[in-house]
Amino acid sequence: MPVFVLLLVMMLAEIAVIVAIGQAIGVLTTILLLVVVSVVGVAMLRRQGTRTLTAFSDAVRNRRDPSPEMVDGMLVGVSAALVLFPGFVSDVLALLLLFPPTRAVVRRRVLRRADARRAARPQQVLVVDSEVVRPERPGPIVIDSVREDRD
Repeated sequence: MPVFVLLLVMMLAEIAVIVAIGQAIGVLTTILLLVVVSVVGVAMLRRQGTRTLTAFSDAVRNRRDPSPEMVDGMLVGVSAALVLFPGFVSDVLALLLLFPPTRAVVRRRVLRRADARRAARPQQVLVVDSEVVRPERPGPIVIDSVREDRD
């Protein structure tokens, strides 16, 4: 589904939900509720973003695979976009992605799918041949490269 169509459907759903809630509880209460949900989302976003960045730093420092932390960072970024998108549907989706247990479920699915795609792709080996040359005299270093696959 193209992104434009997805955004259009999302906007229509948001408008429908806002109108339905506005009719049920009143316009001012609906606006206040939208603001409160967004403020809570931004507060959770800051907290979870900081935790994710700290976990990523720890993984890199301890030489562990940082893939789960990278996916968490991506999901927190998606949550940020959803929190900024006005409406209840996007805010609920954002809060679900910010909540660690539900984010862990999504993270496992993303990592499984990435592993399956990686396994299906043939392995490619890239060999870079190089040598270190210490210049005889100080000055700019000129790098000359030759590609053997082109004439």
